[in-house]
Amino acid sequence: MKAIVYKGIRNVALQTVEDPKLEREDDIIVRVTSTAICGSDLHLIHGRVRGMYDGYVLGHETMGIVEEAGKEVTRVKKGDRVIVPFPVSCGHCAFCEAGEYSQCDNSNPNGEAGGLLGYSESFGDYAGGQAQYLRVPYANMGPVKVPEELDDEQVLFLTDILPTSRWGAEIGGVKKGDTVVVLGCGPVGLLTIKWALFLGAGRVLAVDNVGYRLAHAAGYGAETLNFEDYDNTGLELKELTHGGADVVIDCVGMDGKMSAMEKMESALKLQAGSKSAVEIACEAVRKCGTVAMVGVYGGRYNAFPLGNFFSRNVALRMGQCPAQRYIEPILELIRQGRFDATDIITHRLRLEEGEHGYQVFDKKEENCIKVVLKP
Repeated sequence: MKAIVYKGIRNVALQTVEDPKLEREDDIIVRVTSTAICGSDLHLIHGRVRGMYDGYVLGHETMGIVEEAGKEVTRVKKGDRVIVPFPVSCGHCAFCEAGEYSQCDNSNPNGEAGGLLGYSESFGDYAGGQAQYLRVPYANMGPVKVPEELDDEQVLFLTDILPTSRWGAEIGGVKKGDTVVVLGCGPVGLLTIKWALFLGAGRVLAVDNVGYRLAHAAGYGAETLNFEDYDNTGLELKELTHGGADVVIDCVGMDGKMSAMEKMESALKLQAGSKSAVEIACEAVRKCGTVAMVGVYGGRYNAFPLGNFFSRNVALRMGQCPAQRYIEPILELIRQGRFDATDIITHRLRLEEGEHGYQVFDKKEENCIKVVLKP
């Protein structure tokens, strides 16, 4: 089959790879009809995540038609159209039973966190879904059949960015009347703005440095700031919010804009990436407020502003979203026409155009916000 594979730092390629096969009796094989490029995929090709190797199949936002099913699969059957959430979870360990699916104890023999589709050997070494076919393990836990009246684009983002953005607003504790700062106006950031407003936030301020992304955020009703216009964006936000926001949601993660020192430290493997969004958050949040981090971080970070958070009783929440927990509730909102994420799609490409998709998404060319690939 054809697949988009990792070839090195900032280098992907379409290659022919071996077709996936059923490996366990609760596996399924999905013929991919739609898949997407995620900001988290950029962390992989930027060399920020350990365990990548030449030829690794990328992608964790995938849906399609069940082609084969193991004998123990009861949740779906051949011919079903399904979305596949990105955490790989067994469904019966203590964490899965508690709804913490991204921390499954049985899906990742290579690390402490749970397994993730298409996210390196370190997270279970599961081949991704930017391909013609995908093997899905633990198929009685992950895949969800979707209504035929909804097209792929309406439901594709249930695989990751819709649950992740909703979870970010939830762990941030966003409630009616709150002032919310959203750092980063990529796909997750834009959907987080939507969720904050959906949950009744009284004021949302969005921060980025890409003009067309900020314009999209403004179209939702957010106040926008270009962080390059300020010497200290965090203090500017603190002033604009009269003492700080109730909730700051970091949708940037380790690929934020690096200082000269961070670039040097990262090159020497002394820093795991940028913490620029964390620096803004520590100034922008009010006393006793909450900072939620859904942008991906990894490794250790020097000069983390822990004291700034500690001294003002700020709550920190973070991690990989337990996506399975949110799929059915959000799916119902989509069916009712109460929530729509399709406006962020700017590029619809064939799988063969995946290299171009990565380029424009990574370099923020062609006003790219979200790329959907069609195998």
